[in-house]
Parts: sequence; C-alpha cells; structure tokens
Amino acid sequence: MQSFFVKTFGCRASQADGAALEAGLAGRGMTAAPELAQADLVVLNTCTVTASADDELRQVVRKLHRDQPASRILITGCYAQRAPEELAALPGVEWVVGNSHKTLIPEVFDAPYHGQIHVGEIGREFLAAPVDDPLGDRVRPNLKIQDGCSNKCSFCIIPSVRGRSRSAPGDDVVAQVRGLAGKYREVVLSGINLGRWGRDFPGRVRLVDLVRRLLDETGVERLRLSSVEPMDFSDGLLQLMAESDRIAKHVHAPLQSGSDTVLRRMHRKYRPRHYADRILQARAWMPDCAVGADVMTGFPGETDAEFEASRAFIVSLPFTYLHVFTYSARPGTPAADAPDQVPMQVRRERTEILRALGEGKSRAFRASMVGRRVSVVSLQSGRFGLSANYLKVAFARPREANRLEEILVGGVAVDGVFEAGSLPVLA
Repeated sequence: MQSFFVKTFGCRASQADGAALEAGLAGRGMTAAPELAQADLVVLNTCTVTASADDELRQVVRKLHRDQPASRILITGCYAQRAPEELAALPGVEWVVGNSHKTLIPEVFDAPYHGQIHVGEIGREFLAAPVDDPLGDRVRPNLKIQDGCSNKCSFCIIPSVRGRSRSAPGDDVVAQVRGLAGKYREVVLSGINLGRWGRDFPGRVRLVDLVRRLLDETGVERLRLSSVEPMDFSDGLLQLMAESDRIAKHVHAPLQSGSDTVLRRMHRKYRPRHYADRILQARAWMPDCAVGADVMTGFPGETDAEFEASRAFIVSLPFTYLHVFTYSARPGTPAADAPDQVPMQVRRERTEILRALGEGKSRAFRASMVGRRVSVVSLQSGRFGLSANYLKVAFARPREANRLEEILVGGVAVDGVFEAGSLPVLA
C-alpha cells in the first residue's frame, strides 16, 4: 500500500485544502506517512503570494529529490496554477496540478509519465473537497467555505490563481460543521475572501446568515472566523460575535496600509477612516477581543511620509498582533510594473519598525489579561492551548488535547501567557 505525505505552504485556506487532500488520499486506500521522509508519494501544496514563497518551494523540491530520490513528487496549489511549466522542469517532479484540478489529485497519481501537467481555467464552481477528519497534529480543523477573490488589488496575484469568489453551499457547510462538531471543540471557518461568502448566491445571503445557521443547527462549541475584509465586518456580524459565547472573540481584518494614498494605489476598497470605524466598533462591543491585521511595507511609491502615516495609524488602533509583510512584486500584477519601486533595504527597515510596534502591542495586550479568566481549547501537545481571544496559553499541568475550559491567566510568557500556578514557558 502506497504511503503519502502532504506538505502545505501558505494561508488557512491552503491549510484547509491540504487537510482535504489528506482525507481524499486516505479515502482512496493510501496510508498517511508519519513524516515526509517515509512517504512514497509527496504532495507539495504551494503558495505564491511572495517571491520568497516561490523560492522556498523550489528549495524544498531540490532537497527532497536529493535526499529521497525514490519519492514521487506532485506539486499543487497556487504556484502550480501560476507557473506549471516552471515547476514541471524541477528535478523529481512527476505531476503539476493547479487549483483548477486539485480535487482530482487522488486520481492523478495513476498517471504514468514525468511532468504531467493538469492546469486549466478556474470555473465558477466551488472546488474544495470536504474535510471529514483532518489528519496530523491538529485539533482545530480549518473548514474552507469560500474560495477565490473578485477584488482587483494592484499587488495581488491571488485572483488569477484562485479564480473569482465562490462559496460552498450553505447546506453543505452546515452538514460538515455538524460532523466536525462531534469530534472537535473548535472549528475555524476560512476562505480566500471569507467575508464574501454567499455573495454569489441569489438573494442577499451573507456570512452572518451562515454563522447564525451554524449556531442554530449544529452543536459546535466554538466557531472562529479567519481573516475577513474590514468592510465585511458588518454591524450584524460584529453584534452576533459579541452576543454569542460560541464565537471566538477574534477579529482579523487585513489593513495593508494606514496611508490613504497608498490604499488608493493598491485599489483597496476602504479608506483609513472606514477601517478604524470597524475596529473601534468591534472593540466597543468586545472589549477583550483579539484584533489582528496584515500590513505591507514598501509598496511601490511609498514615501517616508506615507509610511509614517501608516505607522501612526497603527499606533492609534487597539491591535493585539500584526502580520507584517515586505512588498514582493508578483509577475502580471499592475504594481509589479509601477514606477518608484522602493529599495529593498528601505522596505526591510520599515518591516522591522512595524514588527517591533506589533510586538509591543502584543505584550501590552497579554499583560492586560493577567488575572483574567479566558476560555481555552487545548492543543495536540497537551502543554499549550489557544484562548478565544487568540492567546497562546502554557498550561500549569498537561491537558488532554481537544478540551475546552476556562483558565486563570497568571502572567506573560515570551510568545503568549501562562496559566496561574505555572512557570513562564520560553518556547
């Protein structure tokens, strides 16, 4: 019996795709290898959001072929959709399967020859395979309920490799969450542009309507929303999050820049004042909620004054963590051909400034939770958990994985907090 290993790179939606691939391959009678080195078949589920993501993938392929020449390699995901011929030329690669054909991967392994490419136009159907039982070291399954993006941000390659926004049918989502709720305490709803769920259906169905259905029609103990665009955090959605103790108090809204002029060049659909309104409303209704953002530095033409405007805007808002990225030109996007590309050294310096700012906000938020009780789901190791408001918690004593309970925060650790009665954990 053939063994397989799926290695996923990138976002939560890709992680959900990877879990679905694992379930599909297992359903075909293959055996999941405990580690990559023991696999007959290796599936690399790729990201292409930055040049460094592409570089990492190529390095992994070369090392894998050098160390495990007998392993058969299949590359899928966003990089595969964007540049299949480039990947098919790498040593040891037998198949390249784009996002357009990802759900056919369990059948593709029967193909006999090197460099077989399965990439086509991404249609309007929802292509994600169901997640019946995520494998590996996970107790918080990511359920992808939306794919693709219809926005046209000038820096982003994702619409061309994921297609237009499309949604999983509501009845299917309810059925899958109902099944997952019998095994897991927390389920994460994910998507490429999650807040657009339902917009491709007739009528005015919205994400908030689906979340209400999940609360009413399933026994899920905790739902967590992954990244949602700021203007999709409607009052109705925020109110529901605030009122229900079954929804994690966690708001992640991509910002990209706090400069009005940079946002306009990015073709983002909001201005800083709109973004601030949503974040401040969330905090007004959920005073202890986690507030996170994706922020980009060094977008083409970003001046010192624009960067300072972005930094000051971030300072003004109650973020509890930041994901800071250095701008990376993606071939085929308008920003890649824009004049006034910011020197890489300047980009990196700005990235370090914002990362330090984010670390300071994170420490302040964690310190504010000392002496408070938080609801925590225990992770696979049993030594750590994740709170409803997105704090890594080191337990005073090991817990059984996949439990949901309240603990008292005793102090601040290096990258989280620790339960009262335990010592700080440094890793």
